[in-house]
Amino acid sequence: MAKVASGGGNADSGSPVNEFGDIIRWRSDEHDDVQKKTFTKWINARFAKGGKPPIKDLFADLRDGRKLLDLLEGLAGQVLTKERGATRVHALNNINRALHVLQQNNVELVNIGGTDIVDGNHKLTLGLIWSIILHWQVKDIMKAIMSDLQQTNSEKILLSWVRQSTRPYKQVNVLNFTTSWADGLAFNAILHRHKPGLFSWDKVTKMSAVGRLEHAFNMARKHLGTEKLLDPEDIAVSLPDKKSIIMYVTSLFEVLPQQVTMEDIREVETLPRQYKVECSDSLLSRQQNVTSEKETQSLRAETPSTVTEMEVDLDSYQAVLEEVLTWLLSAEDTLQMQDDISSDVEEVKEQFHIHEGFMMELTAHQSNVGNVLQAGNQLIAQGNLTEEEEIEIREQMTLLNSRWESLRVASMDRQAKLHEVLMELQQQQLQQLSDWLTLTEERIQKLEVQSAVDELESFKQQIDEHKQLQSDLESEQVKVNSLTHMVVVVDENSGESATAALEDQLQSLGERWAAVCRWTEERWRLLQDIFMRWQQLSEDQLLIEAWLTEKENALADVQTSSFKDKSEIGVNVCKLAILKENLEMKRPTLDHLSELGQDLTELLNNSNSSKKIDSDMEELTQRWDNLVQQLEDYSKQVSRAVPELRITATEHAVQKQELAPPPPPKKRQLHMDMESKKKFDVDASELLNWIGKSKCEIQAMVFNDFRRKKDISSMKKKMKALEKEKAENETQLKEVKQMGQALLEPMEKEGLPTEEVKHALENMSVEWKDNSQQMDKLRSKMQYQEDINSIYQELQELEKTVKSKEDWLKSAASVPVKSSQYEINQLTDLAPRVEKLMARGEVLSSEPGAPSFLQEDLNSYNNRFRSVLQKLQSKQQVQAVLGA
Repeated sequence: MAKVASGGGNADSGSPVNEFGDIIRWRSDEHDDVQKKTFTKWINARFAKGGKPPIKDLFADLRDGRKLLDLLEGLAGQVLTKERGATRVHALNNINRALHVLQQNNVELVNIGGTDIVDGNHKLTLGLIWSIILHWQVKDIMKAIMSDLQQTNSEKILLSWVRQSTRPYKQVNVLNFTTSWADGLAFNAILHRHKPGLFSWDKVTKMSAVGRLEHAFNMARKHLGTEKLLDPEDIAVSLPDKKSIIMYVTSLFEVLPQQVTMEDIREVETLPRQYKVECSDSLLSRQQNVTSEKETQSLRAETPSTVTEMEVDLDSYQAVLEEVLTWLLSAEDTLQMQDDISSDVEEVKEQFHIHEGFMMELTAHQSNVGNVLQAGNQLIAQGNLTEEEEIEIREQMTLLNSRWESLRVASMDRQAKLHEVLMELQQQQLQQLSDWLTLTEERIQKLEVQSAVDELESFKQQIDEHKQLQSDLESEQVKVNSLTHMVVVVDENSGESATAALEDQLQSLGERWAAVCRWTEERWRLLQDIFMRWQQLSEDQLLIEAWLTEKENALADVQTSSFKDKSEIGVNVCKLAILKENLEMKRPTLDHLSELGQDLTELLNNSNSSKKIDSDMEELTQRWDNLVQQLEDYSKQVSRAVPELRITATEHAVQKQELAPPPPPKKRQLHMDMESKKKFDVDASELLNWIGKSKCEIQAMVFNDFRRKKDISSMKKKMKALEKEKAENETQLKEVKQMGQALLEPMEKEGLPTEEVKHALENMSVEWKDNSQQMDKLRSKMQYQEDINSIYQELQELEKTVKSKEDWLKSAASVPVKSSQYEINQLTDLAPRVEKLMARGEVLSSEPGAPSFLQEDLNSYNNRFRSVLQKLQSKQQVQAVLGA
């Protein structure tokens, strides 16, 4: 007999170790595929009953949690709200809500978190759906019989029922929920036992395995209404998927007689299971640390089912033993090759998920270990071994059990350590974020109370400080994003309180983070607004100061002239007229500058800045007033001295040729550009002010709820006035745009900045378009409400007629046939109007956001109309009979 190696080693590429690992992975993937198909069919069968659309891909369609909540709504019988967004956060909220519902319904879940489902983890998604099926499909269906028999193992009861149902059929011996079903006989036997008239048993025995399975599934669907959850090609294999078979057999159990006695259960309990005495202490007693309690019970129920009544062959035992030990060697190497636990939180998360997969693989293979131990015990029990062979088999079983136990313990130790390190690192992340937020909140408080500035350059420093704060926020965002993908493992030791505390901590940090981001964004907008206004004010002040200096110098030149030379006096009088005209044209610029200064002081909201701005504006105003006064005084002086040469501004155009030649073209062009720019600024500002005022008026009129009767006459008047103003300002918009476009080229040639003009042009276009859209939207709502008003106006008139007929029916005990016919004719004449009104209402009700009351009221009236007409016609028939 070949000896079993007692030590481990690395497997070379292409060795039996790798080959066997590939086979195991292939078999696991195969079962996953079958479960995916079966579970999808089960879910879609539930959705079909509730009128909900089916799912196509189990793993992809459950990731956002919405379909999962739809499923639980039908199973739990309660309405579950869903997040409307499509981000990962919304998906996690949906999944967590679903997990909470499962917890409320006492559905046991182990090591399944929201992130697993959102990330599309195949095994954990299948595990979640199986837990749901086990609770609502298996245990829910069997809870009555479990209670009557005082049994807690649903699988044992189901196997007892199957064996009792198939006992008369000598070809069928069901020992488990895997291999015993592959030939299709068991399914057909159950159906034939309870419905013998459906088909011939002899005919079924002559079919192929796939044919029998197809026959059973079709008969169950046709005659029992049982959904075809399984595909024959998935069952007619060497090792069918156990969960899928249990689920389907439970569906048959639900619709067929359910006679199960304690004798049937005891028969199942006495099936061969000699391995239990020797290996239960080490292999099975601590399995709850690797798998959930449900899975452990499942393992205990399944393991004996692999024992057949045939004798175990020594060579086949040796083959499966070596196969399992080969896998153990590979698993030990895999565990040994896992990297040391990192100190980086993201790397530890990855290590944690990798090890989770490894633990799942251990869970998937633990029954193989039990099967080998079972086979060894059965081999010994048969009594065909020599003493030496028996001793060797016992040593082999001890070795196998020891290696398995060591691997299991080491795996659990690593899982616990990974969890401990991960939670510690994540807690450090949370604390670091909390500390950072505390410092940032203190920093914000200092920024809010920092000393007021009275110079633009000092204000720029505040902007730079705020930019640094924004940069720091962007850097911290990376850490915040990491926290949104936290790994949380809830075990019996932590419980709900620990989870709730962590959720509260995350929520608190999230609210603080959101507050910091919101304050930073709002303050940035304010700083930008102030900076643009202040910069504009400073530039405009410099321009108007230069303009005043120029005019003051021009007036001084006129004042130094003598009154002896009449031609010179005439030229000076023209200059005074031009100066007066220039002052009148420039006055709006000064007023606009004053308004800009007032707006800026309100935004700055500090005394130092206000004093500085007010002082600068007061100085400009004083210079302006002095210039005006000097011009007026000197004009009067000239008029008194030479009355015959008095001249007005309008006469200046006639004598323009007598003036001194204009300044060089370049300077004149620059002067004219700046004048045009000032006019553009004023006109653009006026236009934007009107748009803002229009938006406010529109917003004040906006309504979200439609009513049966709503007076919108005042709104229509306001809208008409706004539309008239809009038409007038549309011409102004075109002119201002043309003016702005005309400014750009000469300004670029002169080297002047054009960003402000471009921004103004773009801003006007955007604001105008937005205002137009808001007006159109409000106009559409008003028209819709007007249509509703019109319908209810006509409905009110029609109701009067119906009401009069109802009153007539109440008061008319005995009237001539003519009178009834008259009433009928009146209602019949109204029928076209009613149909037309219903059609109008149907059109309005089809609009997005249509009120529900509209169609309801129309349907109610239409039913009432038809009912009254029918009563009148019935009354006429009675009167006709009586009259006959």
